Amino acid sequence: MSKYTTGDVAKLCGVTVRTVQYYDTRGILIPSGLSEGGRRLYSEDDVRRMKIICFLRNLGLPIDAISQILQEEHPEKVISLLIEQQEKTLSDEIADREEKLEKLRELKNGLKSRATFSLESIGDIAVYMEGRKKLKRMRLMMILTGLPVTALQCFSVIFWIVRSVWWPFAVWVLVAAVWGTLVSRYYFNHVKYICPECHAVFRPVLKEAFWANHTPTARKLTCTACGHKGFCVEVWGGDEK
Repeated sequence: MSKYTTGDVAKLCGVTVRTVQYYDTRGILIPSGLSEGGRRLYSEDDVRRMKIICFLRNLGLPIDAISQILQEEHPEKVISLLIEQQEKTLSDEIADREEKLEKLRELKNGLKSRATFSLESIGDIAVYMEGRKKLKRMRLMMILTGLPVTALQCFSVIFWIVRSVWWPFAVWVLVAAVWGTLVSRYYFNHVKYICPECHAVFRPVLKEAFWANHTPTARKLTCTACGHKGFCVEVWGGDEK
C-alpha cells in the first residue's frame, strides 16, 4: 500500500503542509504511521479522509463539527446530505446569476432600441423587466380561464343553429358578461403604466383603461401625473387597489 508524506498529502489535496499538520494536531487526520526518521506517513485512506475534511471546510463547517461528523457511525450519510445541500445551493446561485444575466442583456437591448437614453429611460426598462414574468403568468391565467367561456360560446351557437334553441346562447352572454367584468377588474388592478413623457408609473381609471386603444404591451391613456395623453407602456403593478 502506498505511503504519503505530509508534503505529498498537501499537494494531492491542494493545501499547505502547515494545514495538514494542523489537522493532525486537532486529531482529525492522524497519520497511519511514522518513518524510521520519525516523519509522518499517510495511507490512501488518510488522503481520502483529508479530501473529505477539505470539502467540509469549504462548506464552512468548523473543525469541531467536522470531527463530530467523522466520528459518527455512518459519516457518509451525513456527508451525502451535505453534498446534496451544496448542490442545491450552487444550482440556485447559477439560476440567480443566469436570471441577472438575462436582465442585463434585456436592458442592453432595450437601450439599443432608443436613439438617446437617460436615467429615466433605464428606470422604465428596469420596471418593465421586473414584472415581465408576472405579467406573462397573469395573461396565461386569463387565457386558461377564458377557454371554458369560449367553449360555451361555440356550444350555444351550434345548439341554436342545429336545434333552434336560443337559451344556451343567453346563458353564454350572461356568463361572458360576468367573466369579462371580473377578469377586467382583476387585470387592471394588477397592472400599471409608464408615461413616456414624465416617466411616472400610474394606474388609470378603470373605465378609460377598458375602452382605450391598445397594443399587447401599451395602451393609449391619460397620465395622471402630467396629463399627457398617448400610448403608455404596460407593466406589472402588484396587488394594489
